[in-house]
Amino acid sequence: MTEDRVREQETLPKLAELENVETIEVGGETAIDDEVIGAVAGVAAREVEGISSLGTRSIKRSIAERMGSREQRARGVEVEAGRREAILDIDLRVMYGYSIPETVVKVRQNVAHRVLETFGLVTKEININVVGIDFADRVPGRLD
Repeated sequence: MTEDRVREQETLPKLAELENVETIEVGGETAIDDEVIGAVAGVAAREVEGISSLGTRSIKRSIAERMGSREQRARGVEVEAGRREAILDIDLRVMYGYSIPETVVKVRQNVAHRVLETFGLVTKEININVVGIDFADRVPGRLD
């Protein structure tokens, strides 16, 4: 019985400490790879109406993506990220009939919002390079 009291006395302070777990600070660093940021930025750019794809097209790259051997999400997005800010370069293709200036503004807004929301990074610059125009009847797998 004495042994049980000793164990109880040893565990009571630990239990009290666990109840106040929100007051315990745990340190450490978090590193987010630029490709992860690029993948989220790529998805955010593609969410904007009028964007047909990111990056440049090549037959070899398209086949590799369809076969699953290449990652499509980060294609066309280059990222330089620090601890608080990021600079992004995005290559994209716009659908014919959409205003490029208006579409680019929407892409910048959506990407900046997603990067801030997901990573807590402020996008210092989002440089957009329009690398092509796609026509609805020529975009593979797209129905409009």
